[in-house]
Amino acid sequence: MSMNTSIASTGTASNSSLTILLGRILLSVIFLLSGFGKLTAISGTAAYFGGLGLPLPTVTAVVVGLIELLGGLAVLTGFQTRAAAWVLAVFTVATGLVAHTGWADQMQMIQFLKNLGIAGGFLLLASSGAGAYSIDAKRG
Repeated sequence: MSMNTSIASTGTASNSSLTILLGRILLSVIFLLSGFGKLTAISGTAAYFGGLGLPLPTVTAVVVGLIELLGGLAVLTGFQTRAAAWVLAVFTVATGLVAHTGWADQMQMIQFLKNLGIAGGFLLLASSGAGAYSIDAKRG
């Protein structure tokens, strides 16, 4: 009986790690694409940020692009996952509060709620860790 329990536990752990890996991939895609897009179009991103009233729009564009790209890479590879997930959770809520507060517009409300949902995913990842298929697991 304990052998069956051990096999079941191992299978469950493996399934859990695969699920966490899939979640990491899905969470990282939007940040990788968005960060790359911002960093390869700094002037357009800075103009958009300036229109939002953000200070130092060019510097802000670079910082935001790097947070998205590097954070997305960290989550994708499972490197310093808990810290990256916390940073991206806070960043995603802040982004929603800066760029998607026109809640009378249904699309802005949807974008804000999307940000909250993504932040929730990052909080779960911060709590669970990167799983077995990650750099974090290989290091420790």
